[in-house]
Amino acid sequence: MLDLPEEFKERMKFQLGGDYGEFINSYGLPPRRAIRVNTLKISAEDFIKISPFALTPVPWERSGFYVEEEGLGKTVLHAAGAYYVQEPSAMSAVPQLEVKPRERVLDLCSAPGGKGTQIAQYMKGEGTLVLNEPVLSRRDILSQNAERLGLKNAAVTCASPAYLAPIFENYFDKILVDAPCSGEGMFKKEPNAIPEWSQANVEMCARRQAEILASADKMLCGGGRLVYSTCTFSPEEDEQQIENFLSLHKSYKLLDMKKLLPHQVLGEGHFYAVLEKQEGGRAEDFPLIKPSVPKKTELGPYREWEAATLRRPVENLVAEDGSLFTFFGGAQDFSCAVPEKERWRFRSLIPLGNIGEKRSPFAPAHAFATRLTTEEANFLQVDGQTALKFLRGLTFDCAADLKGWYLVTYENLPLGWCKAVNGTAKNHLPKALRI
Repeated sequence: MLDLPEEFKERMKFQLGGDYGEFINSYGLPPRRAIRVNTLKISAEDFIKISPFALTPVPWERSGFYVEEEGLGKTVLHAAGAYYVQEPSAMSAVPQLEVKPRERVLDLCSAPGGKGTQIAQYMKGEGTLVLNEPVLSRRDILSQNAERLGLKNAAVTCASPAYLAPIFENYFDKILVDAPCSGEGMFKKEPNAIPEWSQANVEMCARRQAEILASADKMLCGGGRLVYSTCTFSPEEDEQQIENFLSLHKSYKLLDMKKLLPHQVLGEGHFYAVLEKQEGGRAEDFPLIKPSVPKKTELGPYREWEAATLRRPVENLVAEDGSLFTFFGGAQDFSCAVPEKERWRFRSLIPLGNIGEKRSPFAPAHAFATRLTTEEANFLQVDGQTALKFLRGLTFDCAADLKGWYLVTYENLPLGWCKAVNGTAKNHLPKALRI
Protein backbone atom coordinates (compact mmCIF):
# COMPACT_ATOMS: atom_id res chain seq x y z
CA MET A 1 0.00 0.00 0.00
CA LEU A 2 1.28 3.47 -0.88
CA ASP A 3 2.14 5.87 1.93
CA LEU A 4 -0.41 8.55 1.07
CA PRO A 5 -0.45 11.96 2.80
CA GLU A 6 -2.79 12.00 5.81
CA GLU A 7 -4.35 15.30 4.74
CA PHE A 8 -5.12 13.83 1.31
CA LYS A 9 -6.77 10.79 2.91
CA GLU A 10 -8.88 12.97 5.19
CA ARG A 11 -10.02 15.06 2.23
CA MET A 12 -11.01 11.97 0.25
CA LYS A 13 -12.81 10.48 3.27
CA PHE A 14 -14.88 13.68 3.47
CA GLN A 15 -15.53 13.69 -0.29
CA LEU A 16 -16.45 10.02 -0.71
CA GLY A 17 -18.15 9.12 2.56
CA GLY A 18 -19.09 5.44 2.50
CA ASP A 19 -17.11 4.82 -0.70
CA TYR A 20 -13.85 5.79 0.95
CA GLY A 21 -12.96 2.23 1.98
CA GLU A 22 -13.15 0.92 -1.60
CA PHE A 23 -11.26 3.95 -2.84
CA ILE A 24 -8.33 3.56 -0.45
CA ASN A 25 -8.18 -0.20 -1.02
CA SER A 26 -7.72 0.43 -4.76
CA TYR A 27 -4.24 1.75 -3.93
CA GLY A 28 -3.22 -1.77 -2.98
CA LEU A 29 -3.76 -2.91 -6.57
CA PRO A 30 -1.17 -2.46 -9.36
CA PRO A 31 -1.77 0.36 -11.84
CA ARG A 32 -3.64 -0.59 -14.99
CA ARG A 33 -1.66 -0.58 -18.24
CA ALA A 34 -3.12 0.28 -21.61
CA ILE A 35 -2.18 1.21 -25.15
CA ARG A 36 -4.01 3.20 -27.80
CA VAL A 37 -3.66 1.89 -31.34
CA ASN A 38 -2.52 4.63 -33.72
CA THR A 39 -5.22 4.44 -36.37
CA LEU A 40 -3.34 6.94 -38.53
CA LYS A 41 -1.03 4.03 -39.37
CA ILE A 42 -2.99 0.85 -38.71
CA SER A 43 -6.60 0.01 -37.92
CA ALA A 44 -7.47 -1.45 -34.53
CA GLU A 45 -8.72 -4.58 -36.32
CA ASP A 46 -5.42 -5.09 -38.15
CA PHE A 47 -3.40 -4.36 -35.01
CA ILE A 48 -5.28 -7.07 -33.12
CA LYS A 49 -4.06 -9.59 -35.73
CA ILE A 50 -0.38 -8.78 -35.13
CA SER A 51 -0.41 -7.67 -31.50
CA PRO A 52 2.19 -9.34 -29.26
CA PHE A 53 -0.10 -8.63 -26.28
CA ALA A 54 -3.46 -9.94 -25.16
CA LEU A 55 -5.90 -7.03 -25.63
CA THR A 56 -9.05 -6.10 -23.70
CA PRO A 57 -11.03 -3.07 -24.98
CA VAL A 58 -11.10 0.19 -23.01
CA PRO A 59 -14.82 1.09 -22.93
CA TRP A 60 -14.51 4.84 -23.56
CA GLU A 61 -11.96 4.80 -26.43
CA ARG A 62 -12.54 2.62 -29.49
CA SER A 63 -8.81 2.24 -30.22
CA GLY A 64 -7.78 1.73 -26.56
CA PHE A 65 -6.90 -1.63 -25.03
CA TYR A 66 -5.88 -2.86 -21.59
CA VAL A 67 -2.69 -4.95 -21.56
CA GLU A 68 -0.92 -6.83 -18.79
CA GLU A 69 2.62 -6.94 -20.20
CA GLU A 70 5.50 -4.67 -19.20
CA GLY A 71 8.05 -3.11 -21.53
CA LEU A 72 5.37 -1.62 -23.78
CA GLY A 73 7.66 1.17 -24.96
CA LYS A 74 10.44 -1.19 -26.07
CA THR A 75 8.82 -3.10 -28.93
CA VAL A 76 9.30 -2.79 -32.68
CA LEU A 77 5.62 -1.89 -33.08
CA HIS A 78 6.01 0.96 -30.60
CA ALA A 79 9.06 2.29 -32.46
CA ALA A 80 7.03 2.10 -35.69
CA GLY A 81 4.31 4.30 -34.20
CA ALA A 82 1.67 1.57 -34.20
CA TYR A 83 0.51 2.49 -30.69
CA TYR A 84 0.89 4.94 -27.84
CA VAL A 85 1.23 3.84 -24.21
CA GLN A 86 -1.46 5.69 -22.27
CA GLU A 87 -3.13 5.39 -18.88
CA PRO A 88 -6.63 4.07 -19.63
CA SER A 89 -8.76 6.66 -17.83
CA ALA A 90 -6.71 9.42 -19.50
CA MET A 91 -8.26 8.31 -22.79
CA SER A 92 -11.73 9.41 -21.63
CA ALA A 93 -11.52 13.16 -22.28
CA VAL A 94 -10.71 13.37 -26.00
CA PRO A 95 -13.83 11.52 -27.26
CA GLN A 96 -15.90 14.22 -25.53
CA LEU A 97 -14.49 16.82 -27.95
CA GLU A 98 -16.29 15.07 -30.85
CA VAL A 99 -13.50 16.14 -33.19
CA LYS A 100 -14.07 15.84 -36.93
CA PRO A 101 -11.70 16.05 -39.92
CA ARG A 102 -11.02 19.53 -41.37
CA GLU A 103 -11.71 21.31 -38.05
CA ARG A 104 -9.31 23.62 -36.23
CA VAL A 105 -8.32 22.04 -32.93
CA LEU A 106 -6.02 23.10 -30.08
CA ASP A 107 -4.50 20.93 -27.37
CA LEU A 108 -3.38 23.71 -25.06
CA CYS A 109 -1.26 21.74 -22.53
CA SER A 110 -0.13 18.91 -24.76
CA ALA A 111 3.13 17.26 -23.62
CA PRO A 112 3.97 14.44 -23.72
CA GLY A 113 1.33 14.09 -26.45
CA GLY A 114 -1.07 11.34 -25.39
CA LYS A 115 -4.25 13.32 -25.83
CA GLY A 116 -2.93 15.41 -28.73
CA THR A 117 -2.06 12.35 -30.81
CA GLN A 118 -5.42 10.87 -29.80
CA ILE A 119 -7.11 14.00 -31.23
CA ALA A 120 -5.08 13.58 -34.43
CA GLN A 121 -6.58 10.13 -34.96
CA TYR A 122 -10.08 11.57 -34.97
CA MET A 123 -8.97 14.27 -37.45
CA LYS A 124 -7.63 11.62 -39.87
CA GLY A 125 -4.84 13.88 -41.09
CA GLU A 126 -7.19 16.65 -42.24
CA GLY A 127 -7.62 20.12 -40.77
CA THR A 128 -5.40 22.13 -38.45
CA LEU A 129 -4.17 20.71 -35.15
CA VAL A 130 -2.06 22.84 -32.82
CA LEU A 131 -0.23 21.02 -30.02
CA ASN A 132 1.07 23.51 -27.46
CA GLU A 133 3.51 22.92 -24.63
CA PRO A 134 4.80 25.95 -22.66
CA VAL A 135 7.92 24.19 -21.32
CA LEU A 136 10.70 23.92 -23.94
CA SER A 137 12.15 20.59 -22.75
CA ARG A 138 8.69 19.02 -22.74
CA ARG A 139 7.99 20.52 -26.17
CA ASP A 140 10.79 18.36 -27.58
CA ILE A 141 9.20 15.19 -26.14
CA LEU A 142 5.88 16.24 -27.64
CA SER A 143 7.52 16.76 -31.06
CA GLN A 144 9.14 13.33 -30.91
CA ASN A 145 5.82 11.62 -30.21
CA ALA A 146 4.06 13.57 -32.95
CA GLU A 147 6.82 12.48 -35.31
CA ARG A 148 6.80 8.81 -34.26
CA LEU A 149 3.05 8.56 -34.73
CA GLY A 150 3.27 10.22 -38.15
CA LEU A 151 1.12 13.32 -37.59
CA LYS A 152 0.87 15.26 -40.84
CA ASN A 153 -1.44 18.16 -39.99
CA ALA A 154 -0.02 19.28 -36.64
CA ALA A 155 1.88 22.40 -35.64
CA VAL A 156 3.83 22.12 -32.38
CA THR A 157 4.07 25.36 -30.43
CA CYS A 158 5.91 26.37 -27.28
CA ALA A 159 4.20 29.31 -25.62
CA SER A 160 2.10 30.26 -22.63
CA PRO A 161 -1.68 30.21 -23.20
CA ALA A 162 -1.71 33.98 -22.59
CA TYR A 163 0.84 34.45 -25.39
CA LEU A 164 -1.23 32.41 -27.85
CA ALA A 165 -4.60 33.98 -27.00
CA PRO A 166 -4.29 37.19 -29.09
CA ILE A 167 -2.74 35.31 -32.02
CA PHE A 168 -5.59 32.78 -32.23
CA GLU A 169 -8.51 34.91 -31.08
CA ASN A 170 -11.85 33.15 -31.87
CA TYR A 171 -9.92 30.71 -34.08
CA PHE A 172 -10.47 27.15 -32.86
CA ASP A 173 -13.55 24.94 -33.26
CA LYS A 174 -12.44 22.64 -30.45
CA ILE A 175 -10.04 23.14 -27.54
CA LEU A 176 -8.75 20.61 -25.03
CA VAL A 177 -7.41 21.97 -21.75
CA ASP A 178 -5.77 18.99 -20.06
CA ALA A 179 -4.66 21.22 -17.24
CA PRO A 180 -1.51 20.80 -15.13
CA CYS A 181 -2.81 19.66 -11.77
CA SER A 182 -1.88 18.20 -8.38
CA GLY A 183 -1.87 14.74 -9.98
CA GLU A 184 -3.76 12.79 -7.33
CA GLY A 185 -4.83 10.26 -9.95
CA MET A 186 -1.21 9.47 -10.79
CA PHE A 187 0.02 8.43 -7.34
CA LYS A 188 0.20 4.73 -8.23
CA LYS A 189 1.83 5.35 -11.59
CA GLU A 190 4.22 8.03 -10.30
CA PRO A 191 4.84 7.53 -6.54
CA ASN A 192 7.43 10.33 -6.60
CA ALA A 193 4.51 12.76 -6.89
CA ILE A 194 3.21 11.80 -3.43
CA PRO A 195 5.72 13.83 -1.35
CA GLU A 196 5.01 16.87 -3.56
CA TRP A 197 1.29 16.87 -2.72
CA SER A 198 -0.04 19.54 -0.38
CA GLN A 199 -3.15 21.65 0.03
CA ALA A 200 -1.08 24.69 -0.94
CA ASN A 201 -0.11 22.96 -4.20
CA VAL A 202 -3.77 22.17 -4.91
CA GLU A 203 -4.66 25.83 -4.49
CA MET A 204 -1.72 26.96 -6.65
CA CYS A 205 -2.81 24.56 -9.41
CA ALA A 206 -6.37 25.85 -9.21
CA ARG A 207 -5.22 29.44 -9.72
CA ARG A 208 -3.09 28.46 -12.71
CA GLN A 209 -5.92 26.43 -14.22
CA ALA A 210 -8.26 29.44 -14.02
CA GLU A 211 -5.73 31.53 -15.95
CA ILE A 212 -5.37 28.83 -18.63
CA LEU A 213 -9.15 28.56 -19.03
CA ALA A 214 -9.44 32.33 -19.43
CA SER A 215 -6.96 32.19 -22.33
CA ALA A 216 -8.75 29.20 -23.86
CA ASP A 217 -12.01 31.15 -23.86
CA LYS A 218 -10.43 33.87 -26.02
CA MET A 219 -9.27 31.31 -28.60
CA LEU A 220 -12.52 29.33 -28.90
CA CYS A 221 -14.94 30.44 -31.61
CA GLY A 222 -18.67 30.83 -31.14
CA GLY A 223 -20.38 27.44 -31.22
CA GLY A 224 -17.11 25.75 -30.34
CA ARG A 225 -16.53 23.04 -27.75
CA LEU A 226 -14.13 23.16 -24.82
CA VAL A 227 -13.18 20.05 -22.83
CA TYR A 228 -11.41 20.63 -19.53
CA SER A 229 -9.72 17.65 -17.88
CA THR A 230 -7.42 16.78 -14.99
CA CYS A 231 -5.94 13.67 -13.41
CA THR A 232 -6.81 14.82 -9.91
CA PHE A 233 -9.75 14.41 -7.51
CA SER A 234 -9.72 17.77 -5.72
CA PRO A 235 -12.96 19.77 -6.11
CA GLU A 236 -10.97 23.02 -6.26
CA GLU A 237 -9.36 21.82 -9.48
CA ASP A 238 -12.41 20.02 -10.87
CA GLU A 239 -16.06 20.83 -10.15
CA GLN A 240 -15.38 24.15 -8.41
CA GLN A 241 -13.05 25.21 -11.22
CA ILE A 242 -15.87 24.71 -13.73
CA GLU A 243 -18.41 26.44 -11.50
CA ASN A 244 -16.12 29.46 -11.19
CA PHE A 245 -15.47 29.54 -14.93
CA LEU A 246 -19.19 29.42 -15.76
CA SER A 247 -19.92 32.21 -13.29
CA LEU A 248 -17.42 34.45 -15.12
CA HIS A 249 -18.20 33.34 -18.69
CA LYS A 250 -21.95 33.49 -19.21
CA SER A 251 -21.82 32.46 -22.87
CA TYR A 252 -20.98 28.85 -21.97
CA LYS A 253 -23.28 25.89 -21.47
CA LEU A 254 -22.20 22.84 -19.46
CA LEU A 255 -22.96 19.72 -21.51
CA ASP A 256 -21.45 17.05 -19.29
CA MET A 257 -19.16 16.58 -16.30
CA LYS A 258 -17.76 13.33 -14.98
CA LYS A 259 -15.23 12.08 -12.47
CA LEU A 260 -13.68 8.64 -12.96
CA LEU A 261 -12.49 7.17 -9.66
CA PRO A 262 -10.06 4.23 -9.37
CA HIS A 263 -12.43 2.07 -7.32
CA GLN A 264 -15.21 2.50 -9.90
CA VAL A 265 -13.37 2.08 -13.23
CA LEU A 266 -10.39 0.13 -14.54
CA GLY A 267 -8.08 3.13 -14.47
CA GLU A 268 -6.28 5.45 -12.10
CA GLY A 269 -8.79 8.29 -12.21
CA HIS A 270 -9.68 11.33 -14.30
CA PHE A 271 -12.07 14.27 -14.48
CA TYR A 272 -13.57 16.02 -17.48
CA ALA A 273 -16.12 18.72 -18.17
CA VAL A 274 -17.62 19.45 -21.59
CA LEU A 275 -18.53 23.07 -22.34
CA GLU A 276 -20.06 24.73 -25.40
CA LYS A 277 -19.60 28.41 -26.26
CA GLN A 278 -23.01 29.75 -27.23
CA GLU A 279 -21.94 33.17 -28.54
CA GLY A 280 -19.03 34.69 -30.43
CA GLY A 281 -17.54 34.95 -33.90
CA ARG A 282 -15.18 32.71 -35.84
CA ALA A 283 -11.89 34.11 -37.13
CA GLU A 284 -10.93 33.71 -40.75
CA ASP A 285 -8.49 30.93 -41.48
CA PHE A 286 -4.80 31.79 -41.53
CA PRO A 287 -3.75 32.11 -45.17
CA LEU A 288 -1.66 29.19 -46.33
CA ILE A 289 1.82 30.51 -46.94
CA LYS A 290 2.78 30.26 -50.58
CA PRO A 291 6.17 28.61 -50.24
CA SER A 292 9.14 30.18 -51.95
CA VAL A 293 10.17 27.22 -54.06
CA PRO A 294 13.94 26.91 -54.51
CA LYS A 295 15.43 27.26 -57.97
CA LYS A 296 15.35 24.15 -60.14
CA THR A 297 19.14 24.00 -60.11
CA GLU A 298 19.13 23.94 -56.31
CA LEU A 299 16.47 21.24 -56.29
CA GLY A 300 18.31 18.97 -58.69
CA PRO A 301 19.75 16.58 -56.06
CA TYR A 302 16.39 16.29 -54.33
CA ARG A 303 14.38 15.68 -57.51
CA GLU A 304 16.84 12.96 -58.56
CA TRP A 305 16.45 11.27 -55.18
CA GLU A 306 12.68 11.72 -55.33
CA ALA A 307 12.41 10.13 -58.81
CA ALA A 308 14.43 7.13 -57.65
CA THR A 309 12.76 6.68 -54.24
CA LEU A 310 9.19 8.03 -54.13
CA ARG A 311 6.12 6.99 -56.08
CA ARG A 312 4.95 10.58 -56.58
CA PRO A 313 6.52 14.03 -56.26
CA VAL A 314 6.18 16.21 -53.17
CA GLU A 315 4.72 19.66 -53.68
CA ASN A 316 5.03 22.83 -51.56
CA LEU A 317 8.79 22.65 -51.14
CA VAL A 318 10.41 25.24 -48.88
CA ALA A 319 14.17 25.69 -48.64
CA GLU A 320 16.14 26.96 -45.68
CA ASP A 321 19.93 26.80 -45.40
CA GLY A 322 20.22 23.62 -47.46
CA SER A 323 17.27 21.92 -45.76
CA LEU A 324 13.98 21.11 -47.47
CA PHE A 325 10.55 21.23 -45.79
CA THR A 326 6.98 20.67 -46.89
CA PHE A 327 3.37 21.25 -45.87
CA PHE A 328 1.22 18.13 -45.43
CA GLY A 329 -2.42 17.56 -44.55
CA GLY A 330 -3.53 21.19 -44.45
CA ALA A 331 -1.05 22.18 -41.73
CA GLN A 332 -0.27 25.87 -41.72
CA ASP A 333 2.76 28.02 -41.01
CA PHE A 334 1.63 30.09 -38.04
CA SER A 335 5.06 31.64 -37.59
CA CYS A 336 3.90 34.41 -39.93
CA ALA A 337 1.78 35.72 -37.04
CA VAL A 338 4.69 36.39 -34.67
CA PRO A 339 7.90 38.44 -34.76
CA GLU A 340 10.82 36.72 -36.46
CA LYS A 341 12.80 36.34 -33.22
CA GLU A 342 9.84 34.44 -31.71
CA ARG A 343 9.37 31.97 -34.56
CA TRP A 344 11.33 29.26 -32.77
CA ARG A 345 8.10 28.76 -30.80
CA PHE A 346 6.29 27.36 -33.86
CA ARG A 347 7.07 24.14 -35.74
CA SER A 348 4.53 23.54 -38.48
CA LEU A 349 6.57 22.28 -41.44
CA ILE A 350 7.82 18.74 -41.93
CA PRO A 351 11.52 18.36 -42.82
CA LEU A 352 12.22 16.35 -45.98
CA GLY A 353 15.99 16.30 -45.67
CA ASN A 354 19.21 18.11 -46.53
CA ILE A 355 20.82 18.99 -49.85
CA GLY A 356 24.59 18.93 -50.19
CA GLU A 357 25.48 16.17 -47.71
CA LYS A 358 29.04 14.86 -48.11
CA ARG A 359 28.07 11.24 -48.67
CA SER A 360 24.86 11.88 -50.55
CA PRO A 361 23.66 14.82 -52.68
CA PHE A 362 20.37 14.57 -50.77
CA ALA A 363 19.90 12.92 -47.35
CA PRO A 364 16.26 12.30 -46.32
CA ALA A 365 15.07 13.19 -42.81
CA HIS A 366 13.78 10.60 -40.38
CA ALA A 367 10.70 12.78 -39.79
CA PHE A 368 9.88 12.35 -43.48
CA ALA A 369 10.06 8.56 -43.17
CA THR A 370 7.54 8.46 -40.33
CA ARG A 371 4.92 10.17 -42.51
CA LEU A 372 5.26 7.80 -45.49
CA THR A 373 3.59 4.51 -46.37
CA THR A 374 4.64 1.55 -48.49
CA GLU A 375 2.43 2.96 -51.25
CA GLU A 376 4.43 6.18 -51.35
CA ALA A 377 8.08 5.06 -51.29
CA ASN A 378 10.43 2.21 -52.12
CA PHE A 379 10.64 -0.01 -49.07
CA LEU A 380 12.36 -3.03 -47.58
CA GLN A 381 10.02 -5.16 -45.49
CA VAL A 382 11.93 -6.84 -42.65
CA ASP A 383 11.14 -9.48 -40.04
CA GLY A 384 11.18 -8.94 -36.30
CA GLN A 385 14.84 -9.88 -35.79
CA THR A 386 16.04 -7.64 -38.58
CA ALA A 387 13.82 -4.82 -37.32
CA LEU A 388 15.52 -5.05 -33.92
CA LYS A 389 18.94 -4.93 -35.60
CA PHE A 390 17.86 -1.81 -37.45
CA LEU A 391 16.57 -0.17 -34.26
CA ARG A 392 19.93 -0.87 -32.63
CA GLY A 393 21.64 1.04 -35.42
CA LEU A 394 23.12 -2.00 -37.19
CA THR A 395 23.36 -2.76 -40.89
CA PHE A 396 21.63 -5.80 -42.40
CA ASP A 397 21.84 -7.85 -45.57
CA CYS A 398 19.67 -7.10 -48.60
CA ALA A 399 19.45 -8.19 -52.24
CA ALA A 400 22.67 -7.44 -54.13
CA ASP A 401 20.85 -5.69 -56.98
CA LEU A 402 19.24 -3.08 -54.71
CA LYS A 403 20.71 0.39 -54.79
CA GLY A 404 19.74 3.68 -53.20
CA TRP A 405 17.39 4.76 -50.41
CA TYR A 406 14.64 2.56 -48.98
CA LEU A 407 12.06 2.89 -46.25
CA VAL A 408 12.65 0.11 -43.70
CA THR A 409 9.26 -1.31 -42.74
CA TYR A 410 7.94 -3.88 -40.29
CA GLU A 411 4.37 -5.09 -40.82
CA ASN A 412 4.12 -2.33 -43.45
CA LEU A 413 4.93 0.33 -40.82
CA PRO A 414 7.93 2.66 -41.34
CA LEU A 415 10.91 2.45 -39.01
CA GLY A 416 13.31 4.78 -40.86
CA TRP A 417 15.68 5.03 -43.82
CA CYS A 418 18.41 2.74 -45.03
CA LYS A 419 20.71 3.01 -48.06
CA ALA A 420 21.34 -0.17 -50.04
CA VAL A 421 24.91 -0.63 -51.32
CA ASN A 422 26.38 -3.92 -52.64
CA GLY A 423 24.01 -6.20 -50.73
CA THR A 424 24.17 -4.24 -47.47
CA ALA A 425 21.45 -1.97 -46.08
CA LYS A 426 23.28 0.84 -44.30
CA ASN A 427 21.47 2.21 -41.29
CA HIS A 428 20.33 5.86 -41.23
CA LEU A 429 18.24 5.77 -38.07
CA PRO A 430 19.19 8.82 -35.92
CA LYS A 431 21.44 7.84 -33.04
CA ALA A 432 19.11 9.41 -30.48
CA LEU A 433 16.33 6.99 -31.49
CA ARG A 434 18.38 3.78 -31.37
CA ILE A 435 17.76 1.25 -28.64
